[in-house]
Amino acid sequence: MCILLVAMNVQAQDNEAMDKEMTISEVTVYGRRPMKEIGTQLTKLDSVALKENIALSMADVLAYNSSIFVKNYGRATLSTVAFRGTSASHTQVTWNGMKINNPMMGMTDFSMIPSYFIDDASLLHGTSSVNEVGGGLGGAVKLSTKPAKNEGFGLQYIQGIGSFSTFDEFLRLTYGNKHWQVSTRVVFSSSPNDFEYRNRDKKINVYDEDMNIIEQYYPIERNQSGAFKDFHFLQEVYYNTGKGDCIGLNAWYINSNRELPMLTVDYGDDTEFDNRQQEQTFRGVVSWEHLQEKWKLKAQGIYLHTGMAYDYNRDVGNGNMASMISSRSYINTFSGQMESEYFLNDKWLFTATLSAHQHFVLSKDKSIISLNGEDAIVGYDMGRFEMSGSLSAKWQPIKRLGLSVVVREELIGNRWSPVIPAFFIDGVLLEQGNITAKASISRNFRAPTLNDLYALPGGNPDLKDERGWTYDAGLSFAVGREGRYSLRGSVSWFESFIKDWILWLPTTQGFFSPRNMKDVHAYGIELQGNLLLDLPKDWKVDLNGSFSWTPSINVGEPVSVADQSVGKQLPYVPEFSSSVIGRLSWHDWTFMYKWCYYSERYTMSSNDTSFSGRLPQYFMSNISLEKLLSFKFMDLSLKGVINNLFDEEYLSVLSRPMPGINFEIFIGITPKW
Repeated sequence: MCILLVAMNVQAQDNEAMDKEMTISEVTVYGRRPMKEIGTQLTKLDSVALKENIALSMADVLAYNSSIFVKNYGRATLSTVAFRGTSASHTQVTWNGMKINNPMMGMTDFSMIPSYFIDDASLLHGTSSVNEVGGGLGGAVKLSTKPAKNEGFGLQYIQGIGSFSTFDEFLRLTYGNKHWQVSTRVVFSSSPNDFEYRNRDKKINVYDEDMNIIEQYYPIERNQSGAFKDFHFLQEVYYNTGKGDCIGLNAWYINSNRELPMLTVDYGDDTEFDNRQQEQTFRGVVSWEHLQEKWKLKAQGIYLHTGMAYDYNRDVGNGNMASMISSRSYINTFSGQMESEYFLNDKWLFTATLSAHQHFVLSKDKSIISLNGEDAIVGYDMGRFEMSGSLSAKWQPIKRLGLSVVVREELIGNRWSPVIPAFFIDGVLLEQGNITAKASISRNFRAPTLNDLYALPGGNPDLKDERGWTYDAGLSFAVGREGRYSLRGSVSWFESFIKDWILWLPTTQGFFSPRNMKDVHAYGIELQGNLLLDLPKDWKVDLNGSFSWTPSINVGEPVSVADQSVGKQLPYVPEFSSSVIGRLSWHDWTFMYKWCYYSERYTMSSNDTSFSGRLPQYFMSNISLEKLLSFKFMDLSLKGVINNLFDEEYLSVLSRPMPGINFEIFIGITPKW
């Protein structure tokens, strides 16, 4: 961040010069690849994709800019991501160095992360996640913000209006000078979210006078009780001393009020119940960074608070609502982190990290069932201490070869993890075309979540850690011609073996409980490619594509004679997924086409293909057209978007309705001070 603050953009003072057009020849810059990335399988998301429109969450961005699986429970509802045939809890997520996985459930809701709040995003596949954090059996998502690099005051406002009476608003205020960079961002989104859809889980019969069925059809219904209001506020302050020290403050507040929509198999009236989830979250990071010529030291203090309320009230038949569920959970996490990097010379880089987290979780559910005249309390009140440390050495003996060793150790509660080693190697096989080979191997493990251990009823304190080994190998290339085109791509093979996979199963007592049930073998291929073309008359084409083949097979022992899950694909894991984004630009016009694909997903571990046993494959297409206008006192952007262009009928999760074709319009204003 210090480097960014020092290298601020100084705006021109001569307005006449600003109005003149100047064509600058393209310059191709070659440099050594960063030593920190030796051997890693890394996907960096384009900053243009992150700032495409304010209505997008990070779940939307990842669905169209990567081949990892985004599991979406519906518009403005829970969205999780999973790498390489693993589950959402096997994906670790950090924001400005803060681990933001929910310690109760182990996962992250990406629908709660506006893409306009993220300046840098990268995906660390498989073994590569060990460089940043432990527990990422599938991989890790690394998110961060950075200084705006402004001189003086700045303002940006965007208003979005979409189908289903959806309103999205974004405001950013900035101030910067030689030492200070201050940024305030606000996002507010709201909608009754009452889209129409064809309900293929219901079939209506049409009868003749003799009550014979003469016709059947699937009804058109509305998404009922799905309204939402989401508010996000992000304050950032950075101070650069000019002597190698940088101090930063990041504070992010979330206030969300969402109704949970009716399922496609519900037959009740939405006026007869209230099904609502509310969340208030605060994430705060105070950081200090010291830079010298050969070493860097960084320290962070972190506080995270989340309060979640889930209420289910139902009409008991007399017009009065009775409380069926009143669930409350409160999470408080205090963390401290330190990181040090030392460049011995241009061949050696050493890194050491240490982080400590103290979680306090209170979960309770006051039911209407009384025991001895008192309301029954369901939940737990627990704390857990976690510590993680790593040492790494990266060596580049010659320009074309790099090796890296990482050793990580973790303490979860009072249990030490096994040592987590990782080894990486990459080498340039051919300089012409920058053809590079990469390979890595690592051990990893993930501890059970607090819900897994202590949920009442159902928690299992005797659970074992999930553990496994992951192997990666791949090739990448990059070619191009100055002023004409650039083409780069990669292909990688991965293989993972995970033992003691935790699975929640029904019990004879009528509730679910977690058990170490499965051994999983996940393997496959990932492809990525990018093509940039500079065409005559100022036309430009930018194409990005990804594809993955991901078998994820249960190779454990059968639980019972009737268990048919062994040798089958895991539920809700698509074997194939792909995405493509194409941008066509000319002067101040930009046309974009986005496409993503998921193969069929099984909803049962037996891979039963009965009525509810599978979700069909689907293809999704979105298009947008944007025009930029520049005036004396402001810049203006106009953008129109069509989502689900071909009105695809699809489900991401069983019985969760999804919208058909819908539209959005955005107007952006950036004053010129």
